[in-house]
Amino acid sequence: QVQLVESGGGLVQAGGSLRLSCAASGRTSNSGIRGWFRQAPGKKREFVGVIGWSGGVIYYADSVNGRFTISRDNTKNTVYLQMNSLKPEDTAVYYCAARGGVLVDWNNANSYAYWGQGTQVTVSS
Repeated sequence: QVQLVESGGGLVQAGGSLRLSCAASGRTSNSGIRGWFRQAPGKKREFVGVIGWSGGVIYYADSVNGRFTISRDNTKNTVYLQMNSLKPEDTAVYYCAARGGVLVDWNNANSYAYWGQGTQVTVSS
């Protein structure tokens, strides 16, 4: 089992920045791939970005590419999502997810085995 805990959400004005953290514990050695997803009210959960276990491979959704940056510190079992130039449409609950295997089907939420509880990000206009 892997436990994931997100933190860092909050209220920010449009154009501002936030950094989310996702701390993992438990049997993390078999679940090195970390994804970020978000879900706005009334909408489906959508892919934001993913980082491979070594940090060498990263993919982003088109909607956040160039504004969001994913990184990880494996010494702390923590993954980060730096969000810059935030827009009101970025408002959502942000979830961290973990899985093992190879980095395929990485934007499919159903391919992730473990999920955090989510952290709310609200961007005001």
